[in-house]
Amino acid sequence: MKAKKVIGYVATMVLVLSVIGVLVFKFYEYKAFKTIKTSTSSVSNKINQQKPFSVLLLGVDTGSDGRIDRGLSDSMMVATLNPRTKQTLLYSVPRDSLAEIKTNHAKKAVQKINAAYEIGKAPVAKKTVSAFLGMPLDYSVTIDMGALKELVDFVGGVTVKTDIVVSFDGQTIPKGTHHLNGEKALAYTRMRYQDPRGDYGRQLRQQEVLMQLVHKLQSPQYMFRIPTLMNKLGSHISTDLTTQQIEKLISHYHQCTKHVVTKQLVGREAWINGSSYQVIDTANLQSASDQLRKNLGLTSKKLHNTETKLNELNTDFFSNPNSTTYNTAGLDTTYYTDNTY
Repeated sequence: MKAKKVIGYVATMVLVLSVIGVLVFKFYEYKAFKTIKTSTSSVSNKINQQKPFSVLLLGVDTGSDGRIDRGLSDSMMVATLNPRTKQTLLYSVPRDSLAEIKTNHAKKAVQKINAAYEIGKAPVAKKTVSAFLGMPLDYSVTIDMGALKELVDFVGGVTVKTDIVVSFDGQTIPKGTHHLNGEKALAYTRMRYQDPRGDYGRQLRQQEVLMQLVHKLQSPQYMFRIPTLMNKLGSHISTDLTTQQIEKLISHYHQCTKHVVTKQLVGREAWINGSSYQVIDTANLQSASDQLRKNLGLTSKKLHNTETKLNELNTDFFSNPNSTTYNTAGLDTTYYTDNTY
């Protein structure tokens, strides 16, 4: 299957936040960002030194429908920003990718990669994705689904055109053109199981809604209400960036939003212990690693991790395009839930 260059939930949300950031930079004091849950200490000095840096972007399925539990990372994307080339590279990672979950347990475990957030929140997700792609991850930003609802209501709703009936969480959007409020837009962008295109179809609906937000937020009628919006969004965003680093990010890296390249890892379906996974072949993993490292100013490094080792043991799976049987070679595939990470 050929990779589709589409902007998923997290990528477009970052684009929305980048637009907000530039507007705040131009018109307001940085205090507008102080409602975001930031870190009190720096986990990396890359931004302080105005160097290329990487960030793990997590869209989690909390913040809506009254959900307050930890949740899964419904969307995952790695972004690298290079202030010298003024380029941002965004690479989406399938939520069901088979990956080794990097905890402090001596026993090795593989799971769907989106379980890393549920197991150990952003720190474990960062370690997991870093090993998965063979690259350093400097920072993380977590955005919950409630942010989308707030954004749509803030701009007075969005208009969508759908060729399928979208029904989710008590909301139904019939075929045709409709103007949606935040609650309906959230349902519209979350349904995937009834879409014949699956998660790809959901990404297209997310793109449709969120790109409207990008354009609307640049309108003067909304631009001067950005501080009010930030107060609403603050509770839906958390990061290990410090407030000072967000200020530097806006002032020194905002030109990186002018050249944004989006890419997507695409895997093959495999059934492991009765569950459906996406397995990314080594060539695709290596290509993503090479491109992300290049945008960080790093040389290529051959991947030699749990995922590539398992791929080597499953030559039959890759040689037979109809095969869905993938052997995890006896690795433990259970969740770790004792919170000792």
